[in-house]
Amino acid sequence: MKITLFVVLAISTVFAGVPSPEETKRLMDHLSDQEHFRNEHHNKQFDHDAFLGEDQAKTFDQLPPEESKRRLGIIVDKIDSDNDGFVTLVELKDWIRYTQKRYIEEDVERHWKQHNPENNDILPWEEYRKNVYGFMDEMDERELKTPNSEGFTYSNLLKRDRRRWHYADGDQDDALNRTEFGYFLHPEDHSGMRDVVVLETMEDIDKDNDGKVSLEEYIGDMYKPEDVDEEEEPDWVKQEREQFTGYRDTNKDGFMDETEVKDWIAPPEFDHAEAEARHLVFEADGDADEKLTKAEVLDKYDLFVGSQATDFGEALARHDEF
Repeated sequence: MKITLFVVLAISTVFAGVPSPEETKRLMDHLSDQEHFRNEHHNKQFDHDAFLGEDQAKTFDQLPPEESKRRLGIIVDKIDSDNDGFVTLVELKDWIRYTQKRYIEEDVERHWKQHNPENNDILPWEEYRKNVYGFMDEMDERELKTPNSEGFTYSNLLKRDRRRWHYADGDQDDALNRTEFGYFLHPEDHSGMRDVVVLETMEDIDKDNDGKVSLEEYIGDMYKPEDVDEEEEPDWVKQEREQFTGYRDTNKDGFMDETEVKDWIAPPEFDHAEAEARHLVFEADGDADEKLTKAEVLDKYDLFVGSQATDFGEALARHDEF
């Protein structure tokens, strides 16, 4: 099972350049591919990705604490847009949105150049298919249809990409312009792609393919007791069971249907950037005035950018910014 999952993720991210459903982490407008909570505790790597953007977070992970603090100070000055010496909730929220948009824009640009090196206005499906899945043309038809085979895995990925392409193709000409390609590459970041993200999530979690998600399928997506040395189920898993029965399963039939899954991963009117900004302010606001000084941010540098790295090798830095 682990080998199969690894193959799926590797194909999706390396071959196709498309984030797998595991990477989107079950939510729209995602701020990080990391889990927000891990074993009942807030996952600081999620905060680093949300605050810095995933590309910058990887850079900071290679830096010693002193350099991390120095660069964090420069970032704080940028966030403080009115130069009053404080970072407000609104300024922090705007910064988190900016870093996420920058990461996505750079990721789309990189993959657009990879799949469309001549920079044509549109990228036809057949061209993309040949570039990513052309090797399948030489595979035996039986292998493509044999469950749990490598060919079967590729075949399913191709079908998923084809469907996602269709959803992203606004004018239905079977070719994507750069904007549409961004929808295809990052469907979790575009409300118009919400339905296909829900479908992909359902396919991943609904192991018995009955068109709905049971409590055990819901828990099994995030917790596998055979992978850990625990005699008793952790409290956070018990809390997730309560979340499922109390909030996720709104019609109380013991399952989540497609509508309920959509409400779970794409809750209406929920601002992920604001929620993360509020969390960071709450954690770092020493005098409880609901705004942060540079000293307060630097005092909690590990919350924002801190790294435990001991390898101070060459960082993949943005030298123009620091």
